[in-house]
Amino acid sequence: MGIPEQFTPSTAAGRDGLAALLAAPGEAVVALDFDGTLAPIVADPTAARAHPRAAAVLSALAPRVGAVAVVTGRPAADAVAYGGFDGVPGLEHLTVLGQYGAERWDAHTGELTAPEPPAGVAAARTALPDLLTREGAPEGTWTEDKGRALAVHTRRTAEPQPAMDRLRAPLAAFAAEHGLVVEPGRFVLELRPPGVDKGGALEAFLAEHSARTVLYAGDDLGDLAAFAAVEKRRAEGLPGLLVCSGPTTGEARVRELADRADLVVPGPAGLMDLLAALAEELGTQA
Repeated sequence: MGIPEQFTPSTAAGRDGLAALLAAPGEAVVALDFDGTLAPIVADPTAARAHPRAAAVLSALAPRVGAVAVVTGRPAADAVAYGGFDGVPGLEHLTVLGQYGAERWDAHTGELTAPEPPAGVAAARTALPDLLTREGAPEGTWTEDKGRALAVHTRRTAEPQPAMDRLRAPLAAFAAEHGLVVEPGRFVLELRPPGVDKGGALEAFLAEHSARTVLYAGDDLGDLAAFAAVEKRRAEGLPGLLVCSGPTTGEARVRELADRADLVVPGPAGLMDLLAALAEELGTQA
């Protein structure tokens, strides 16, 4: 039957990665970001929900590959709830790595592992409102408490990008004072502990599963570390496929990821089509 032509990667490395996944799916991991990848971006992150087809598509794909992982900066419990993943037949091979891998939820046990937040986050949580007031954060700026991280959003302001640019330097200095780092995203600056990113989470998960091949899909700058991890593996002779969920034009941060990707799909709906095509093709091989 074959994979539809629109899902043919634009790079040789990507085509090799897709071919390896199809040839030996049991040795492959499919890893996916949540916001902007599995779920459309919305103004209020608490209102984000996975694409309506996500649970069904993943439940069809997961039994046919080595493992499926959701790698997100969100708390794992939120990703599970917003994704509708709990108790779905076929998702026994799904793992959610939340807070960049610091938290973990395994579908086959339903067990959630979530260590205590670092002390620096607690101190920053208390002091952050005063910092934003002193820096004249525009109306509409708001803070999302992720437990192990704090995210300052500017999407609701009159001028989201200038507001984000204005806060970037003072938040970087503030984060450093509390032993944290700042990770930029789509009109958001996230303060979190250093040394924790999607690349490290992905590498550890792949090692755990002795995976030879990986497909990773993301949509924003926070996914660059995971892209880099896949590129490093490819340099070592291990195949991988990099997918960008989003347009090739628009926000600079999306374009940067698209430029690194082997395949760009039109948002979460396009990703669902890709994953469904993979599940169908692998089903014909069973």
